[in-house]
Amino acid sequence: MSQPVMLRRPRDRDERASRPPDVLSDEGIGWIGAHGGAGASTLTRLLGGVDIGCRWPDPAIGEPARVALVGRTNSDGLRAVSRALNAMREGRHPAGMRLVGVVLIADSPGRLPGPLLNRIRLLRSIAPVHRVPWIPSYRVGAEPKRAPRQLDRLAAVVAARPGRGSR
Repeated sequence: MSQPVMLRRPRDRDERASRPPDVLSDEGIGWIGAHGGAGASTLTRLLGGVDIGCRWPDPAIGEPARVALVGRTNSDGLRAVSRALNAMREGRHPAGMRLVGVVLIADSPGRLPGPLLNRIRLLRSIAPVHRVPWIPSYRVGAEPKRAPRQLDRLAAVVAARPGRGSR
């Protein structure tokens, strides 16, 4: 599994002074929850980065410019992802923010019903979509014996740095 991407946060005023005010950071990745319980905290724990919560990254505190939008695969979760993508389309996000993709985390084990799959196909026409399967051990706070390959793929996407010799 790829090494997690860690955000270097400013430690004191001197470091903050070296960064232009109101500019998103080029360091790390931010996980934006499209709704509460989307899984941004879990992805932060597993892959590093910053759990931004259910809001846009804040340039005033130097949060990452590179972000992934996170949602569950149930109807409400997919609608929340659609609303966030629409807000981005309308330009209601900070200047310089770059969407790496949408991460959809399974809301339950098993196959998705047709209407949900259709909505995911629509989302794929708008942005790269990465799906994470249901992982029962995470539900009880344990680690799986082996991480799903989808998480390895997502780790590679998160670690990729365009323009810096990355994959």
